[in-house]
Amino acid sequence: MHRLKNAVIILITLLIQEAAAQERAALLIELEGRWAFSIGINDEWISPGFDDSDWETIRVPENWEDQGFNGYNGYAFYRKEFTIPPEYRERNLYLNLGYIDDVDEAFFNGHKIGSTGRFPPGYITAYNAERRYYIPEDYINFDGTNILAVRVYDLSGAGGIVSGDIGLYGERSPVSFEVNFQTTWKFRTGDDPVYKVSDYDDHDWEEIFVPARWEDQGYRDYDGWAWYRKSFSYSGNTNDMVLVMGRIYDIDQVFINGRLVGSTGNFDTRRGEDPEVDDEYDNFRGYYIPDGVLMRNRVNVIAVRVFDRGRSGGIYEGPVGLMTGEQYSSFRRRDRHRD
Repeated sequence: MHRLKNAVIILITLLIQEAAAQERAALLIELEGRWAFSIGINDEWISPGFDDSDWETIRVPENWEDQGFNGYNGYAFYRKEFTIPPEYRERNLYLNLGYIDDVDEAFFNGHKIGSTGRFPPGYITAYNAERRYYIPEDYINFDGTNILAVRVYDLSGAGGIVSGDIGLYGERSPVSFEVNFQTTWKFRTGDDPVYKVSDYDDHDWEEIFVPARWEDQGYRDYDGWAWYRKSFSYSGNTNDMVLVMGRIYDIDQVFINGRLVGSTGNFDTRRGEDPEVDDEYDNFRGYYIPDGVLMRNRVNVIAVRVFDRGRSGGIYEGPVGLMTGEQYSSFRRRDRHRD
C-alpha cells in the first residue's frame, strides 16, 4: 500500500509539472514542414515584400546536405509565411527555431528579432544553442500574413535548421507590460561607472538580444563584467512602476537615468577584487522604481551592470519589461502558482 501511495504521488507530481510546462509555453502554431530556401546572401531577402516564389523548398527541421545541397558550406536563407490569429494579440509570443548549424539571424516582417553565434569574420559557432526569439507585438500583423526570414551561415559539416520543436509559442497566461524590453539592447564587456550615465554615448556598442545568454551571441567563454543599456520613451503613469529583469547570471546592479533602482548580490568588495557569487542566478528580479526616476514623455535609459563568475552569463531568462505594481503582483501570483 505504501508503494502504491508513493506511485500515485509521483504520478500526480509529474502531471502537475507537465501542466505547468504547458502553461508556461504552449505551442500555438507549428512551423515544421516546407520552407522556401536559397543558398547565398542578399539583404533584399529579408524584406517581407520580396518574391520568393521561384525558390526551392526544403524541410525544416533537417540539414540541407540531405536535401540536395550535399557539401555546401556558406550562407543561405530560409523564408516562411504564416498568419497569427488576433486572439493571440495579448500573449507573450516567441519563436522556437530549434538548433541551427552554425550561426543565424532571424527577421520577422523585416525586423531583426534574434541572432545566435557570430558571422564571419569573427566567426563563432552556436550549433548547440536552442534559438528562442521573442516577437514584439508591434512587429506582428494580426490582420494578414507574416514573413519570417532566417539567415544562416554554416562553416562545415551539417548545415541549416537541423532539429528542434519549431513553432510559435506563447504563455497561456499573458504577461502584461507597459513597455516590453525583450528585444535588442546595447552591450559592452568590461566595467566603467560612466556607463550608467543616461547621456553616455553608446552608439559604438554591440547589439545583443534579451533575454538570452551572452555566450550564445558571440561572447563564448567570456566571464567577468559587462553592461547592458536600453533607451525608451514612456507616456504612462510614472508612479508605482516595476522594472522586471527576469533572471541574470550572476549578480547585477540596475540604474535608470543614472540612479540605482535595484541590485542582486553583494558588490561591497575591496578595490580590485571580484564579488563573491552564490546562487543569485536563480533569483527573479523585480525592482520597484522610486518616484521621480522615470521621466514621462522623455527618453529614459536603463543601464544594467552584470558580473558573471563563470559558465553562463547575462540576462538569460524573462520576462523583461516595465510593469505597473498591479501587473507585477498579478504576474508573481500566477508564477508562484505555476511553481
